[in-house]
Amino acid sequence: MLREVASRRLLGALVRGNRAFSSALPEQVQTIDPQSSSQPAPFSYIPPGRNHLFVPGPVNIHERVLRAMNVPGQNHRDPWFAELYKSVLEDTKFIYQTKEGTPFIFPGTGTGGWEAALTNTLSPGDKVVCFRYGLFSHLWIDMMQRLGLDVEIVDRPWGEGADEAALEDILRKDVNKKIKAVCVVHNETTTGVTSDVAGCRQAMDSANHPALLLVDGVSSIGALDFQFDKWRVDVAVTGSQKALSLPTGLAYVCASKKALDAAKTAKLRRVYYDFADYLRTNPTGNVPYTPSLPLLYGTQESIRMLKEEGFENVVARHHRLAEGVRKAVEGWGLQTLCKNPRWKSDSLTVIEVPAGIDSNKIVKNAYAKYDLSLGIGLAQVNGKVFRIGHLGNMNELMLVSALAGAEMAMIDAGMSLKTGSGVGKAIEYWQKSAKIIKTRESLLQ
Repeated sequence: MLREVASRRLLGALVRGNRAFSSALPEQVQTIDPQSSSQPAPFSYIPPGRNHLFVPGPVNIHERVLRAMNVPGQNHRDPWFAELYKSVLEDTKFIYQTKEGTPFIFPGTGTGGWEAALTNTLSPGDKVVCFRYGLFSHLWIDMMQRLGLDVEIVDRPWGEGADEAALEDILRKDVNKKIKAVCVVHNETTTGVTSDVAGCRQAMDSANHPALLLVDGVSSIGALDFQFDKWRVDVAVTGSQKALSLPTGLAYVCASKKALDAAKTAKLRRVYYDFADYLRTNPTGNVPYTPSLPLLYGTQESIRMLKEEGFENVVARHHRLAEGVRKAVEGWGLQTLCKNPRWKSDSLTVIEVPAGIDSNKIVKNAYAKYDLSLGIGLAQVNGKVFRIGHLGNMNELMLVSALAGAEMAMIDAGMSLKTGSGVGKAIEYWQKSAKIIKTRESLLQ
């Protein structure tokens, strides 16, 4: 009964949020006849320049990746495909920082990856522990319950992350080891919070508990530090439209040997996301279902670019960009929803607006006047926050345009801000912390 009430409340909040922003979602683009006297259809005019996309996914796609995906129709049953597919699978190990994990690529989204993680490792009635501190952790919990799992929910305030001490206490009390998995959303995009997966693993070890560690890394893997082997993660999940900077359409999953062993006895029903089908075909470079060839080419090119940059440099770039946005927030005299520095996300920044200001108006103004796409507040924080995504294919000059547009949109929405107050702080930080781009050193010698 409580679950039904909570679900109805959440659905109502989502509906209100969608209605609040519905006027900023293009449904159809039509060519305008300049001689026509009739009123043009909403969103039918495409303005000069480009749309400035700063939501936490989908994200901006690099030109190199776009070119790599621009291929004609091809037959994945032809002999050449096997080597490509095995190569791409091996490449994905880089984003998890694993040598021991087994990677899978499913046509689908991160939500499909959630389902793969659960159904391949657990059985009906199994007890799992999951923190809830935002919409996406809530939705993963909803999936667990609908699959027939017994979920112990650890609610946290929205704006905070996983509580390692609470997790250790729960696991220590589970003397009969009935808990089969601990599920953690690494980066909660509703709130701009990054939980400490390494800390959760330490809590599990301190409690000497054998549960699996399942991690939603949808908006973290490929942008933030992630150490599959070092943290002994059992299943990790991400999606193509996030840090890998590809179109939506692929779910990437990595499984440990422990997870693959669990799959042998797991009884949850699965078909499309069954590890077993892929384990039979992947070693020879084959697939059980039709793959998206353009997205595989895009994956190959995107990871090639990440390798060229270097994993530590990718993580450092995201931190530097996020720090600049946080400097801007300070300059505006505002606060982020996440207050504790240890949890502040480097994938996105969620900004609180003053009482009496509807954050949906900021997002609408940004899109209507400046062709800038910002993230609305979701569920219980709808109208109270807006979100700036800064993950994936991103640099400071791209991001400063988002800050400038957000600043103007906030003023349009009735906020009392001095123009340049936030943008100036970000520019100052980025200018002082800027380094010469790799291979361009000779220009400044």
